[in-house]
Amino acid sequence: MNLDWNDAERAFAEEMRALLERELTPELRAGAEGMTSVYADHAVSMDWQARLHAQGLAAPHWMPGHGGRDWSAAQFYLWARERARAGAPPLSPMGIHMVAHVIAAFGTDAQKAHFLPRILSGEIFFCQGYSEPGAGSDLAALQMRAEPDGDDFLLNGSKIWTTHAGEANWIFCLVRTSMHDRPQQGITFLLVPMDQPGVTVRPLTMISGETIQAEVFFDNARSARANVIGEVDRGWSVAKYLLEFERGGAAHAPALAMRVDALARWAAETPTGDAMLGDDPVFAHKLARARIRVDVLEMIELRLLSATGQGESVGVMASLLKIMATELAQHITELGYEAAGPAGLAFQPHGGAPGAEVPAHSPPADGHITGAPWQAVAPLRYFNERAGSIYAGSNEIQRNILAKAVLGL
Repeated sequence: MNLDWNDAERAFAEEMRALLERELTPELRAGAEGMTSVYADHAVSMDWQARLHAQGLAAPHWMPGHGGRDWSAAQFYLWARERARAGAPPLSPMGIHMVAHVIAAFGTDAQKAHFLPRILSGEIFFCQGYSEPGAGSDLAALQMRAEPDGDDFLLNGSKIWTTHAGEANWIFCLVRTSMHDRPQQGITFLLVPMDQPGVTVRPLTMISGETIQAEVFFDNARSARANVIGEVDRGWSVAKYLLEFERGGAAHAPALAMRVDALARWAAETPTGDAMLGDDPVFAHKLARARIRVDVLEMIELRLLSATGQGESVGVMASLLKIMATELAQHITELGYEAAGPAGLAFQPHGGAPGAEVPAHSPPADGHITGAPWQAVAPLRYFNERAGSIYAGSNEIQRNILAKAVLGL
């Protein structure tokens, strides 16, 4: 595999770099730098999506006929790298990066025409309704019912750990439409409007104090039969297809590399005893090992992106990427917490840009921060990243998938 960029690719990277420099406002950069979650502040994310949409770049990974770009695998990777280098905030993934692919692959022409342009513009904002109180990693155990009622389904049950449920106006759900001996049967993939009687959102307070997630209750709520994606009772294959995009298929290494570089800069400016933390050989060794892990992840992502550029599916390798990316992100936050030292002990969400409100915290009137802003953010990122190895199917489940599909165990 040739890892040298050609002249056209270098020119493309320079064009994207100039565009990002022009479009990224100081507020957007600050929102990304101060992130304490894997999600940016909702207003920041939507502002950035609107700016990208105006440039035709909100979803370049979509099919060209639906608003995407006919780029090579190298161009997609360079776009991810330049976004990371510029300090751009991420977009909320549930619509653009997840359900949009399902609608494009399994939806009717009418569903594509209605939902895809509105997801792209931000008019429709999705959250994900998969997990339930009794169905998390064992997702097939879900019990939320959808019973036929004329041209609609009548919905009863609940979903939990629903990110941005308070901001979303639609939710894509896995619902049980019939019972079978095999639990994966009888599940339907359904799009449900949130703004209706019978839908109640109850925020969940995370260990970081944020209320980015919620439990969603459905009490005789409704959704039209026309909102089924794929076939009734056969939504499990649709759900598995979506999980490929949630677990992998994106370039994580560029952003992780930028985080390691930022940590190295902060360590070089942080005194510890008579020297700077960056000069400590033990900490320098830890940073070097983190860089090596990022490089390994990057090589795997480049190979997979090259394969997908030739029409191959990410498939089971999405599980490998999910394990590597989330556990490496957790490790980097551990190093950040260690580097923050005593200043990282204080609970200071006002020092960053949390992904949601922190109602349990009242910041000081003068906005004082103990230490540098990154030291205030480090412990909050640490707490938030603990969930990384659980969402999209726990990493233990991903290892079981790899053991079965790759090793034949």
